[in-house]
Amino acid sequence: MAPHLVQPGWRFWRQAACTLGASVQHRTWAGVSRIPRLGSPWGATATSPRVYRSGFSTSPRAPEVMLTRERYPVRRLPFSVVSGEDLAAFERIVPGRVITDPEVLEASNVDWLRTVRGSSVLLLRPRTTEEVSHILRHCHERNLAVNPQGGNTGMVGGSVPVFDEIILSTALMNQVISFHDMSGTLVCQAGCVLEDLSRHVEERGFVMPLDLGAKGSCHIGGNVATNAGGLRFLRYGSLHGTVLGLEVVLADGTVLNCLSTLRKDNTGYDLKQLFIGSEGTLGVITAVSILCPPKPRAVSVAFLSCPGFSEVLQTFSTCKGLLGEILSAYEFMDAECMWLVTHHLRLASPVQESPFYVLIETSGSRAGHDAEKLNDFLEQVLSSGLVTDGTVATDHMKVKALWALRERISEALSRDGYVYKYDLSLPTERLYDLVTDLRARLGPRAKHVVGYGHLGDGNLHLNVTSEAFSPSVLGALEPYVYEWTAEQRGSVSAEHGLGFKKRGVLGYSKPPEALRLMQQLKALLDPKGILNPYKTLPAQA
Repeated sequence: MAPHLVQPGWRFWRQAACTLGASVQHRTWAGVSRIPRLGSPWGATATSPRVYRSGFSTSPRAPEVMLTRERYPVRRLPFSVVSGEDLAAFERIVPGRVITDPEVLEASNVDWLRTVRGSSVLLLRPRTTEEVSHILRHCHERNLAVNPQGGNTGMVGGSVPVFDEIILSTALMNQVISFHDMSGTLVCQAGCVLEDLSRHVEERGFVMPLDLGAKGSCHIGGNVATNAGGLRFLRYGSLHGTVLGLEVVLADGTVLNCLSTLRKDNTGYDLKQLFIGSEGTLGVITAVSILCPPKPRAVSVAFLSCPGFSEVLQTFSTCKGLLGEILSAYEFMDAECMWLVTHHLRLASPVQESPFYVLIETSGSRAGHDAEKLNDFLEQVLSSGLVTDGTVATDHMKVKALWALRERISEALSRDGYVYKYDLSLPTERLYDLVTDLRARLGPRAKHVVGYGHLGDGNLHLNVTSEAFSPSVLGALEPYVYEWTAEQRGSVSAEHGLGFKKRGVLGYSKPPEALRLMQQLKALLDPKGILNPYKTLPAQA
């Protein structure tokens, strides 16, 4: 049955001619008479855009990852080595959850991108804040370095050891403490998986203000510790605004309980902000209080083709003006990104080939009102030539399938070879210039140079792949990428943090005075430097 609403100048393909289903209105625009492709992305591989770290770290055919200490010039700090007495002490604190099996430790020592690898011999799995406190108190007394670890889905090597740091996993700290139906305030332990939390609050009429491609694996504590941005940043802002309170265990075992559920609390310094984005270097987050917005009643996703990046920018400008309060996401990807997801993941594009693609999500409370605004927007970008083809989905599964084309780019890149990842904030008008520049600079040394990301936030995900790690490619990329970004007064990390890989480039985005204050805060809260060493802050001479 054809859709009921047919706009002037658009033709809808009947369901018999299209595998997209009745809930996706596929339009033939701009005179392009084209039947939507069969074998479209609505299959099982596309409807679950979750990123599972284990899918990349346990493949029997994957080559062994080089040890971080061998690949990078880094020197072990004078921390103690785990002894038999330490193991006995930890067994008393977390009985049965002291892991020394090398096979189990292997996955926790390697990041999911398979680019860095530590050599920890000990994994601890506490269930409570009290247990974390006892562990850190012992480590502080013994000068044992600790690597806090959540879902291990980070992009910059911040969640795995560099040397033999003790891995402190929050995986068993996965309980929802409370949810307030009136205010939408969720209180939970740090090890709760983001997708599980999303399901929990959606059943109660709310949504998490954070959505990531790795939601099936990442932990909310790790999200907060890295100040993850994600796909809903445009609508709901950063975690600095939506996190109401935190419970944190400091390096010496002190429990800092600032787990407030109040939206307004103007009493002194806002201490929780210190730990949001600190990447586990100032304290271990054990519980989170976060404000969840009401669940939208109507969600639509448009996936569009654009002939150039200038049209991507103009489409965004038009989008903001016409969609206004219902606009919840504006993502872009280039043609090479589409090739990667279709080639490596066997997803199919629902639109004609184009230099650029745009994904727009709207969410609101009235489906008719939102559809009218979206239709007006689509008519305008079509008639002006900003968009050449597109499809719209409202059904939940079809919406997820369209999102998979964007969310699974990182997964597709990981299957293309070694990945050099850069997460940058840049002026939107210059956002794609760096991609074009690097393609010319690298030439055949790179398999692919791609650009995609959250254009609505000025956030470019720049990725380069090669067959294997190459010092030559890395030398051509760094510090060139960071110098280029600094010239535009951009940020070397928009949302992924600094971790191990970027700690030495913080100075491209922050003045010396800011770096000095950060070092002083670290020394105050963690005087022995045992929490996630070698991460976030530049090495001190």
